[in-house]
Amino acid sequence: MFSNHIAVIALLISYLAPNVSPDKFWFIAFFGLAYPLLVIINLLFIIYWALQIKKRAFYSSIVIIAGFACLHNYVQFTFNNTPDTSKKLITIMSYNVKVFDLYNWSNNIETRKKMFELINSQSPEIACFQEYYQRDSSIYSNTDSLIKQNNFKYYHIEYTANAKNKQHFGIATFCNYPIINKGRVDFGYKSNNVCIYTDIICAKDTFRIYNMHLQSIAFSKDDYKYIADLQNDVESEDMARSKNILKRLKRAFIKRAKQADIIEESIASSPYPVIVCGDFNDTPASYTRNTIGKNLSDAFVESGNGFGKSYTGKFPSFRIDYILHSNSFKAYNFRTIKEDLSDHYPVICYLQKQ
Repeated sequence: MFSNHIAVIALLISYLAPNVSPDKFWFIAFFGLAYPLLVIINLLFIIYWALQIKKRAFYSSIVIIAGFACLHNYVQFTFNNTPDTSKKLITIMSYNVKVFDLYNWSNNIETRKKMFELINSQSPEIACFQEYYQRDSSIYSNTDSLIKQNNFKYYHIEYTANAKNKQHFGIATFCNYPIINKGRVDFGYKSNNVCIYTDIICAKDTFRIYNMHLQSIAFSKDDYKYIADLQNDVESEDMARSKNILKRLKRAFIKRAKQADIIEESIASSPYPVIVCGDFNDTPASYTRNTIGKNLSDAFVESGNGFGKSYTGKFPSFRIDYILHSNSFKAYNFRTIKEDLSDHYPVICYLQKQ
């Protein structure tokens, strides 16, 4: 019962994570990160007490139910999600393309080609790419390839790094609708993380598309090896590496919180309805997701199914890629396309103006 108390208290603290900035109380963010595990532990206590036919089974049950809104962001089952065929549907995709496998992480020279084929097969009218890569004057010009193969007419690209004046790294939004304005949300310092906004005209309506790639944890190879060893039950007593991982997590929590505050302020001042896409590098039970999603709807919650996992790497293996939108839209048929071409799965849905 003492252990059950600990599990319940930890779960209750995790409910605070979406509302408490890591910049003020960073340790609470770790409970938010552990939320799925804490739910599972409490479920095991429910089963344990239920098998003994004891009323204590209601203890964890009540606490899990109290946090149903949080659970709702992780697991979703949608029925009767049929759009109004008389109104315009917009197909939108968000995809961290991991520089189109530039360094052949996948050990497959066909990966870049398959990524373009996947994008083309989904025919998105708006596509937001993170970790975008462009090489000028080359058959590997990804911008030219996307325009030719996927029939995109307009684009907005912002680079955060350049190599030899020919290779560019950043973020990109492609669309089939006229762009009337472009902008960048200033984080106040030079960074590889970036958020851009693009104002488009669609069916006489003007929308603002936000596309972002927020602070990553930036694990080193040694960190990933240590995590892999833990997952494979390889004995290790390397306290220094454990502390290093915690420090990286703490730093990322705090940086993302500051970025989220700035982005939320920009969204709140938008003169148009917004669609927000991107790799937040944070889970649904996070301050980042909650702050950026303030007064917005989550397309996965509205029209998705299953667990919505979008990151395929070792850690954190959760939903960290999002499509959010103003309440003047309604989402339909949110999907996570489980093709192992990047370390992220692309997410896609239909949006309809109400």
